[in-house]
Amino acid sequence: MSDITIYHNPKCGTSRNTLAMIRNSGAEPLVIEYLKTPPDRATLQALIAATGKPVIDAVRTKEALFTELQLGAPGVTDAQLIDAMLAHPILINRPIVVTPLGTRLCRPSELVLDILPAPQQGAFTKEDGEVVVNAQGQRA
Repeated sequence: MSDITIYHNPKCGTSRNTLAMIRNSGAEPLVIEYLKTPPDRATLQALIAATGKPVIDAVRTKEALFTELQLGAPGVTDAQLIDAMLAHPILINRPIVVTPLGTRLCRPSELVLDILPAPQQGAFTKEDGEVVVNAQGQRA
C-alpha cells in the first residue's frame, strides 16, 4: 500500500505534472480520481484542515460554477463552500497530495517536492517545457 495519495484529475495539466513528479521520486501513489470517486464530507474537511489553508483555497474559484452558485458572495460560509464541493466535485481545487511529510494543495505542481519522502531520481520537465528538476535531481 502506498504512503502517498493524490486526489487527481487526469484532464488537469497541473495534476498530471504533480503525479509525474511523485513517480519521478520512485513512489507509486494511490491515485484517487476525485471526479469519479469524490471524498465524503469528513475526508474533504480533514484534507483541507491538514493543508493548514482556508477552505476557500480548496475551491476552484475560476470554475464557472463558482460564479453561477455565487460562492464568492459576502457571507458565504465554509460549510456552504464544503457543501458546494461535495455537490459539485469539479469545484475541488487540485491536486491535493497526502504524504507522511504533510498534505498540500499542489498549485503550482512543484509544491509537491516539499512533501515527498524521497528526492527526485532524475531530471523533470513539466508538460509546458519548464524544467523543474535538473539532471542532478536538484530544483532548477
